[in-house]
Amino acid sequence: MNCPHCGHTAHRVIDTRDTGDAIRRRRQCEQCGQRFTTYEHVAANLLVVKSDGRREPFDRQKLLSGIQVASTKRPISRETMENMVSQLTESLQALGRSEVPSKLIGGMVLDQLAHIDQVAYIRFASVYLDMNDLAELRSEIDRLMGRPSSSELS
Repeated sequence: MNCPHCGHTAHRVIDTRDTGDAIRRRRQCEQCGQRFTTYEHVAANLLVVKSDGRREPFDRQKLLSGIQVASTKRPISRETMENMVSQLTESLQALGRSEVPSKLIGGMVLDQLAHIDQVAYIRFASVYLDMNDLAELRSEIDRLMGRPSSSELS
């Protein structure tokens, strides 16, 4: 592991704490003296089945990254996003399956985001639900807000 500040590989652990689903380690670089935090998570042995049938290993960081992109410039803390990913990972592991459809994971993320931040929800949904035009986007916004969409009115 490299220091995120200077890239040096030598560092020492200052503090270690169990956060329930992860181990939090506070580290200090021996080169520049800067401190940084790392989290160690149990690896999930899940395969994600994509819509085209491909299978790839579940990647917690990829899930977190997608949520972070949807949450850009929104008032959602890193801790909230980390907790969300931890809850989703635990829920997936509790299913007891070795393979999980990507649609299930995306749906679970949307359920969480709908309660946390509606703008982040729409951003994630626009990619996840493959929205191609403004009518689809408006329909999803109307659904989220509990209003009948314009297509339901006609």
